[in-house]
Amino acid sequence: MKISRDDVLRVAELAYLDLTEAELQTYRAQIDEILEYIGKLNELDTSKVEPMAQVLATDQHADATLREDLVVPCAVAEDVLHHAPDPEPPYFRVPKVIER
Repeated sequence: MKISRDDVLRVAELAYLDLTEAELQTYRAQIDEILEYIGKLNELDTSKVEPMAQVLATDQHADATLREDLVVPCAVAEDVLHHAPDPEPPYFRVPKVIER
């Protein structure tokens, strides 16, 4: 599967990227390689592979325990906000950047 220059330009536009001609060719080649690899994966026979709902199998004896989420206060947050041009704690107010 070959990806076209227009496809790369469209993806760049969606990502708000202005690419040089050299970058455009580099990314086109890289995306094309990725898509070719995915095509190879699609050739594999997975008919005897059972679908997975979890990547951590419960029938295995491996420890699949995830750590507990902890809220850790930021020691420098107040200082950073104090030096910000337009703070509204606990946030920074910034100009709108999505204008397209």
